Amino acid sequence: MAASGENLRINPERLWESLEEMAKIGPGIAGGNNRQTLTDADGEGRHLLKRWAGAAGLSMGLDRMGNMFFTRAGTDPGALPVSMGSHLDTQPTGGKYDGVLGVLGALEVLRTMNDLGIQTRRPITLINWTNEEGARFAPAMLASGVFAGVISEDYALSRQDPEGKRFGEELARIGWAGEEAPGARKFHSYFELHIEQGPILEAEGTDIGIVTHGQGLWWLEFTLTGKDAHTGSTPMHLRRNAGLAMARIFELVQEVAMAGQPNAVGGIGQVFFAPNSRNVIPGSVTFTVDIRSPDLGKLSRMRAAIESGAAEICAALQVGCAVEPVGHFDPVPFAPELVARVRAAADHLGYSHRDIVSGAGHDACWLAKVTPSTMIFCPCEGGLSHNEAEAITPAWAAAGTDVLLHAVLETAEIIR
Repeated sequence: MAASGENLRINPERLWESLEEMAKIGPGIAGGNNRQTLTDADGEGRHLLKRWAGAAGLSMGLDRMGNMFFTRAGTDPGALPVSMGSHLDTQPTGGKYDGVLGVLGALEVLRTMNDLGIQTRRPITLINWTNEEGARFAPAMLASGVFAGVISEDYALSRQDPEGKRFGEELARIGWAGEEAPGARKFHSYFELHIEQGPILEAEGTDIGIVTHGQGLWWLEFTLTGKDAHTGSTPMHLRRNAGLAMARIFELVQEVAMAGQPNAVGGIGQVFFAPNSRNVIPGSVTFTVDIRSPDLGKLSRMRAAIESGAAEICAALQVGCAVEPVGHFDPVPFAPELVARVRAAADHLGYSHRDIVSGAGHDACWLAKVTPSTMIFCPCEGGLSHNEAEAITPAWAAAGTDVLLHAVLETAEIIR
C-alpha cells in the first residue's frame, strides 16, 4: 500500500455517533427515517453535514442540482480530485444507513486523515448527491444523472412530486440551489460505500463486498385508462376495468422475470388508483414496473415482452395503455483498477471479501460514465433495506469505512 504498510483505521465510535445523530433528522414512525429529498428534513440534514465538514476544514461547492461537494486540498493544486460519497435522502419509510453510510463514512475518512496528519497529492472530495432515491421525484439518481450528462437539467428541474410540486422550486425553497453548472467539476475517480441491500454478505459471514458491476434497469410507468362505473350496477361484460388490466399485467411481470432466470428481477412497487373509491370500478390506474438484470440483452427482451404483453391485455379488456420510461441505465462494469484497489485494501486489513454485483441502482452507476468508479458493500441484517427496520452493526460500518480509507489513500497518493 502507498500507506507504507500502516494499519490505518478510522474512529468507529465517531462514525457510529455521526450515523445516529443524522438519523435524528427526519425520523420515521418505526425507528427509521423519512427524510425525502428537498423536504425541510433534507435541508436540515444538509446543514448538519455542512457544519461537520466545515469543522473538518473542508471547502464547500454547490451546483444547480443541489449536489454538495466538500474538498480537502492535496499538495498538487493541478491534480484531479479523488471523490467519494453517496446520498442523505431516504425512502418515505427508509432506514438509517442506505446512502447515509456512504456520506458519513466518507466524512470519517477525511476526519481520520486530519487526526493522523495525513496528506495526499490529489485533493479528496466528499459528495452528497441530490435525489438518489427517486421516491418523491422520479427518476432515481436524478442529480448524479444530470452531473453525468445523461439527464438534462431542464428535465430534472421540471420533475413533479405526487402533489405537483416541482423539483427546481422545492430545491430553491429549502435554500440548496447552487450556481455551479452540474458536471463542471472533473474527478480522477469515484468510490461509493454502501450497505448491500441484499442478504448475500451476511448469509456468508463475509465482511466486504467488492462490487464489480451494477445491474441495468428500466422503470416503466404505465397509465391504464378504462371507465369509472358503479361496481354494483355495471354488468361484468360491459366493464372497462383498468384495475383488472393492472392485475393481469402484474402477473405478466412475474412471468417475464421468472422466465429470465437467472439474473433477472421484476416487480411493481407503486400504484395509484382513480377515483380510488370502494364501490367504483377504477377508470384510471398508474403504476411503475421495475425490471433489472446485469445482462443488457436480457433486460431489453424483458422490457419488450412486458410492453407487448401489456398491450394485448389492455386491448382485450378495452382499456387504454400508455407507457413512459421514467428511469433507465444499462448494466455498469466498474473500473477494474479501482475494483482491484478495493480488493487489495480488504486483503491488507484482513477482512473477508467476495466479488458481488449490485442489485440496486446507485449514483456510482452514473458516475462511471464520466470517471473511473467503483463501490464497496458492507452487510445489512437480513438483506433488508428501503425499510425502517434496516440495520447494520458498528463493526460492519467500520470495516467498510476502513477499506474506503485505504483505497482512497492509495488512489489519492498518500505523502506521509
